[in-house]
Amino acid sequence: MCLLTVSCLLFLFSCTDEVINTPRPRGYIKVEFPKKEYLEHSPNCAYSFEYPKRSILDDKLKRLKHPCWLNLHYPQYGATMHFTYNTIVRDSLFKYIEDARKLAMKHTVRADDIKERYYENKDHSVYGLAYEFEGNVASNFQFFLTDSNYHFVRGSLYFNMRPNPDSLGPVIEYVTKDMYHLIETLEWKDI
Repeated sequence: MCLLTVSCLLFLFSCTDEVINTPRPRGYIKVEFPKKEYLEHSPNCAYSFEYPKRSILDDKLKRLKHPCWLNLHYPQYGATMHFTYNTIVRDSLFKYIEDARKLAMKHTVRADDIKERYYENKDHSVYGLAYEFEGNVASNFQFFLTDSNYHFVRGSLYFNMRPNPDSLGPVIEYVTKDMYHLIETLEWKDI
């Protein structure tokens, strides 16, 4: 009887209203994407294209050696698209294409998947290749475009944060569509 009484008392006193906090997985904020609007960029260079209105076009990279290089910043997403332009001299097209391919393939170590998309616009003599990388990679999108005779441009998209495809997935998809719009609207001025 005594054992039963002690057991009941222990049972009654062991019940409390105290809530034990348990750790929960980290959540991600919902990103709201604005309506897509584009502006035309027609610098004193051999190309023109449309770029997203909500991005910041930084062409202050104008050095004597590379006056047609620029960056497109997405400060709200921590992303930057680096854009370079080179004039094709003699047989340098193969070198530029090979350099672009090597720079893209450096991401294969961390990439889960790579999608290559060929691009061709015969009306404006724009040809190229775009690389989309999936997984924990530093650059999720890269491309190069050329007219095969005089002009070569290369673009690469980087995020200024730790690559995390779970949280960055919607942003990567949204910005990648902008990169394809840039590719589709690029034109050479002297053709």
